[in-house]
Amino acid sequence: MSVKNSLLAILAAEPTHGYGLKSSFEKTTGGAWPLNVGQVYTTLGRLERDGLVQPEGTGDGPRQTWRITALGREALEDWYENPVELDPPSRDELAIKVLLAAAAEEVDVTRIIDRQRVVTMERLQQLTRHKQKADPDKELPWLLLVDAFILKTKAELTWLDLCEERLRQRAKPAKPAKEQG
Repeated sequence: MSVKNSLLAILAAEPTHGYGLKSSFEKTTGGAWPLNVGQVYTTLGRLERDGLVQPEGTGDGPRQTWRITALGREALEDWYENPVELDPPSRDELAIKVLLAAAAEEVDVTRIIDRQRVVTMERLQQLTRHKQKADPDKELPWLLLVDAFILKTKAELTWLDLCEERLRQRAKPAKPAKEQG
């Protein structure tokens, strides 16, 4: 996640102070990714150093209001225009766990997959309940985020099914070749 670009996007709407940036980010993302206020101020310092934001007025510390610069608007537009690269993909703890378990002969990979499937199904049910309760007119950003989480959760379930099938096929004894006669 790009905190830098997220802060620029919020500041493009209106100048605000550090805690306001934290609050806006968390509200817009439905609280899915809490943001440490210290990280906000550290990022603002880097953005100021790079000429992407500048302080406004005479406030200081937590009361300091920030605004995006023309260079910051260009950087934000560039972020919006360029697709997100997933190469190399981020580390996926579940994938790593399954891969290492599959490589270790003494580990019951099927048990790991089964236990994960239960948790993933529970998460899918919870997300579906959130989606049903969401008001599309008032909570569009939250609804879009829940949709993304639901699709990723469904993809995880599909991957677990594929893992289980490959493990089953690996465990099947090879069929003997037909005798030629």
